[in-house]
Amino acid sequence: MAQARRRQSQKSAPRIPVFIWVLVAILGVAVIYRVAANRTGSGRHPEPRADITAQTIVDSQRYAAAPDVARVYAMAKEIPQIIDGIHCYCDCARNFGHRSLMTCFESDHGAGCDVCLREVMIAYEMSQQGQSLSQIRAQIDALMAG
Repeated sequence: MAQARRRQSQKSAPRIPVFIWVLVAILGVAVIYRVAANRTGSGRHPEPRADITAQTIVDSQRYAAAPDVARVYAMAKEIPQIIDGIHCYCDCARNFGHRSLMTCFESDHGAGCDVCLREVMIAYEMSQQGQSLSQIRAQIDALMAG
């Protein structure tokens, strides 16, 4: 009698259609791909423009009341060709349409963003040590994406 009840309860459980499982699997793969793409910097960095200058970067004197911010804006002015080739990890490209890290310093955006400020400091210090753009990108990716 116990076996008969067990068979009945097994038969009455609703079955999930195969297409639902396939859909769940596809969504799972898409989520994994998206997370992996966000964690690796490959392909995210823009190529620096050949004619880029520091002319559009906000003058550091604007931030005289915040010396640490002013210092980073001054650093940005010294390396426009480098920061124009670096992806900004604060997601301003997606949220504000920024082209590169340099775009963050063409306005007050960089002044209020610890991510932007940190990336410029890293890029500046490494460029002063003679590191290449690809080495700077790799270091920023390692620190910011992981």
